[in-house]
Amino acid sequence: MPVKVLIVDDSGFFRQRINDFLSNDNRLEVIGTASNGREAVELTKQLKPDVVTMDVEMPLLNGIDAVRIIMRDNPTNVLMLSSLTHEGAQVTLQALEAGAADYLTKDIRSWINKSNAMQNTLVERVVALGKSRGGRYRSPAFTTKPLKAGATSSIHSFGAATPAVHSKRVEAKSAGLPSARASVDLKAALQTRSSLVKRASHAASFPSSCKLIVIGSSTGGPAALQTILTALPASFPYPILLVQHMPKTFTSVFASRLNQQCAIEVKEAEDGDRFKAGRALLVPGGQQVMIESRQPDRVKILPGDERLTYRPSVDIAYAAAAKTYGNKVLAVILTGMGADGAEGARLLKQAGAVMWAQNEASCTIYGMPQAVVKAGLADDVLDLNDISRLLMSGGK
Repeated sequence: MPVKVLIVDDSGFFRQRINDFLSNDNRLEVIGTASNGREAVELTKQLKPDVVTMDVEMPLLNGIDAVRIIMRDNPTNVLMLSSLTHEGAQVTLQALEAGAADYLTKDIRSWINKSNAMQNTLVERVVALGKSRGGRYRSPAFTTKPLKAGATSSIHSFGAATPAVHSKRVEAKSAGLPSARASVDLKAALQTRSSLVKRASHAASFPSSCKLIVIGSSTGGPAALQTILTALPASFPYPILLVQHMPKTFTSVFASRLNQQCAIEVKEAEDGDRFKAGRALLVPGGQQVMIESRQPDRVKILPGDERLTYRPSVDIAYAAAAKTYGNKVLAVILTGMGADGAEGARLLKQAGAVMWAQNEASCTIYGMPQAVVKAGLADDVLDLNDISRLLMSGGK
């Protein structure tokens, strides 16, 4: 059955262009178009699409407010289309806060280019989101409340509404638990989930040898990272390296936004920045990160080779950490399309590092974690909230 798509844009050119791109793939079916946010809300309710492509600036009701209403009334995976500017980055992050699952930049040159690059990117994003059930069970994970100046951290809900199996070590033991489809009351479901969380916490533990935490993510990553990082206290005793697939303009805005929301320090990494306790360095978009063995407490930021698909690349960051820190690395692979991180995870495991992968139930797209899990490289497969909880346990 093809993925059903609703196209929302106030530009007739973009509505037609998106329709042309998507209609050429038999995995997709365009079931409607809308020219403003108000129509988008109504058509989402009527047509029940699997994916909505959403413009930001529109008459009557803008894209961000439309996403908020859709996520409240008819949760659906929404792909935002926004400009590649500082303002566009700010607006895109607001849309992700409202509950959008992913975004694409709206550079007119890419959309009128005769190559198939933009068409392929759009189609694969929509197909992946359409096959993911994340949008229908996910609540917006972002908070707009700053957590600086001694504010207490809390873990935000993110993931499936039904009880999830949080660790691969627990899966075999959970066979006798009630099915998510079973007719159980809310109290019983909550008790089941609580039991699984406790058992997962006993199964996985924070590695005592850890000196550096490296986290890789892509689609759905901004919300997942915020869930994790806002749970950490200002006194968190480990440095963190973050690799999120994003353009340069977006990573600078994202780091600044996280820094305002988190108790720890979050900054976009610059060449020569030092690792230190309670600081998370976000690799700049369009570039790569290395760690020099002569100065293992510093990052080296290099220009991104345009021949590489991912800039920044989780594989490259993992490989750099494996070479310099070896078995003192705790690596985490979060939600995202593709398999970036799998080869780097192999090097980390050969060096004796610990590897955690986010589980399918709490992922927006179970691509990157799945690649690591299928390769047998994950020490534990964990629900996003359990990753937060276990990292917090390492800070005590």
